[in-house]
Amino acid sequence: MGQTPRALQPSLSERHFFGAELRRMRERADLSQARLGAMIRFSADLVQRVETADRFPSREFVEACDRALAADGALIRLLPLLGKRPNSEGEPSVSSPAGDAGVANLLRTYSARPSGTSEMVIRVPFQPGVLDRAALDWLNASAGPLLSVTRRPGSPDQVREEDIFSAETALEMFRQLDHTHGAGRVHAQVQRYIEDELNRLLANPPASEAIGRRLYTLAAGFFELCGYQAVDTGAHGLAQRRYLRALRLTQAADDRLYGSYLLAVNIGHLALHCGHPEPALRMALTAVRGGEGLATPAVKAGLHAVVARSHARLGREGECLRHLDIAEGHLARSRPEDEPTWIRYFTTAYLADEMAHCFHDLGRPQQTQQHLAVALAALSPTHVRRLAIDTALLASSLAAAGRIDEACVAGREAVDHAAKTASHRCLQRVVEVQADLEPYRCELEVREFGEYVRHQLPLAAVRPPRLAAAAAIASR
Repeated sequence: MGQTPRALQPSLSERHFFGAELRRMRERADLSQARLGAMIRFSADLVQRVETADRFPSREFVEACDRALAADGALIRLLPLLGKRPNSEGEPSVSSPAGDAGVANLLRTYSARPSGTSEMVIRVPFQPGVLDRAALDWLNASAGPLLSVTRRPGSPDQVREEDIFSAETALEMFRQLDHTHGAGRVHAQVQRYIEDELNRLLANPPASEAIGRRLYTLAAGFFELCGYQAVDTGAHGLAQRRYLRALRLTQAADDRLYGSYLLAVNIGHLALHCGHPEPALRMALTAVRGGEGLATPAVKAGLHAVVARSHARLGREGECLRHLDIAEGHLARSRPEDEPTWIRYFTTAYLADEMAHCFHDLGRPQQTQQHLAVALAALSPTHVRRLAIDTALLASSLAAAGRIDEACVAGREAVDHAAKTASHRCLQRVVEVQADLEPYRCELEVREFGEYVRHQLPLAAVRPPRLAAAAAIASR
């Protein structure tokens, strides 16, 4: 009997992602590893080791596989994702650690570099006063692309369909890695890709106006991810700048639908995260107004969820519940195949997550726990950061309900998830759990939980004298 192929985790590293794609294409062509090796004049063992991320593929290997599998350049276009350097044997190798060992090494150095972002950049302040002008400019922008498309037919440096496809593949891979490991593991690679590959594409003329618009929307997606990663490293001022750049790029692409999403879901959530619910509410309501007639059901649900979150933070329970009902109604009418790819993550489980945060802010722990149960049950095991954040929120909710034993159990689970990431937001949520348990600090379970945090996630450990300050931060 043949050996069962090793299970792959494409989101684990760039090398795993490439190996999974190679295996998928080989199996689609109904070829064994030995047969493919014979066709490309490489050993079957090398094919197996590349597929399982144990070897870095050379350019010659990738080009040969691309030809043999009739991939039409799909494998070759993945080469820029694999940042490489020569090793002592002259073989290329991945510059960043791959697999579980690489992530463990990263976590060991995380205490020295918790975010990978310079302290000076982290100190750049979030400026809520800037947002109203940006939202108004977006709302009043005239239709049509703002950036001209210079055509030079036949030019070898034109941006073509295959270039866009390659960059879209890269963006999807980076998003998967970010979900799994947090921004501390991935953001430098994303920034490097933008500086090298994306900026090259933006500097060259697109082959058509349609490709030009796709390019600007794609660029907006990269800067949205960069903004999200800046939030995850604690650099909120930098996140604001990146989100606003993404918003301008959607104007360049004449993609008002994506712009409404960025304004509410990204910029509005950032304002909430920084303790400014009034600007968050204005961003979300502007997005609802500006997206009228264009927004799909899932996008409408996402926009109204942010409106509800803002009202909850302001203590306006009636308005919060009204907009949650609107969001539920829109999402019930959504069909994933009719939605833009960037909103398809917004399922009933994700809306349950938004509802849980609303009820937590409204001081209703029972409803918080009910909705978190739905959200957590549907989360993929690879979405480690979201598992950590939602489990920590569950612990805080249990603490608010006086269920201290259960809160400590959930808190330990949140710590275990957070320890697998390099995420400032995960650390922050674990700090908030400790602040919520502060009234019960004399209980044995709470003291043991504090010791567990100190051993498993020392960056999130809060000593008793600091808990009052932590509680103030958590209540923002």
